[in-house]
Amino acid sequence: MADIHDAVSSINKLEDLAGQNTVIHRIHPIAKIITTFVYLIAVISFNRYAVSALIPYLFYIVILMSLADIPYGLLMRRVAIALPFSLFAGISNMIFDRTGAFLFYGFVVTDGMVSFVSIMLKTLMCVSAVLILISTTTMTEISYQLVKMKVPTILVMQITMTYRYISVLLEEVSVMYTAYLLRSPNEKGVRMKDMGNFVGQLLLRSIDRAERVYYAMKCRGFDGSMKYSAAKKANTADYVFALTVCGAMIALRFINLSALLGGLF
Repeated sequence: MADIHDAVSSINKLEDLAGQNTVIHRIHPIAKIITTFVYLIAVISFNRYAVSALIPYLFYIVILMSLADIPYGLLMRRVAIALPFSLFAGISNMIFDRTGAFLFYGFVVTDGMVSFVSIMLKTLMCVSAVLILISTTTMTEISYQLVKMKVPTILVMQITMTYRYISVLLEEVSVMYTAYLLRSPNEKGVRMKDMGNFVGQLLLRSIDRAERVYYAMKCRGFDGSMKYSAAKKANTADYVFALTVCGAMIALRFINLSALLGGLF
């Protein structure tokens, strides 16, 4: 139960952070979206053996978190959710890719180990960049700018609705979990043999809850399109920020740091 409430609280904390008034929060949303997109493309585009080339991109995460007053603990807890998925992929590389890459104080570091570090770094940086965007920009602003960038409206609506109503789904899980524990007071969680029935009931309850939410929205005038108030216009500082950061990321992408550092990786 505590884990479910912590998950809801964590989502709300990220949204609350978007209401702060820091130098990063004051940057126009379109500039932050573009820089985040360029950052993701630049990081993902490196091959699986690139490690030293990824290190400079960590400064983007550290600097933005410091300027935006984002708690490291809160962000890292959210990043930790995504790391296990990359962990298994990285471990499989270590098992199957055993070609020697270089010697480190007499220890043979394999290509699989290098790719493991690269995968974990990429996951850490990409998830952190997206969370920083969410923590410094409200979902309403992000949705409005995505529509202005000609992203399909139905896709933007799906993203917005999922983000807004994920807490409703967690509330359904909380109610079902409480009912389960009341009927099985000696259990510390849902038993594996009951998990299939639990998930199936959650799906049915979620569909029913979604219908009620939709009818409530229709009664309040929802016509299938999102309504946004006029947003502020980007100024010169916003353009300078976007051009400077994007230019630096693109330049770093084509600089061979491995050669500059003496081929350590």
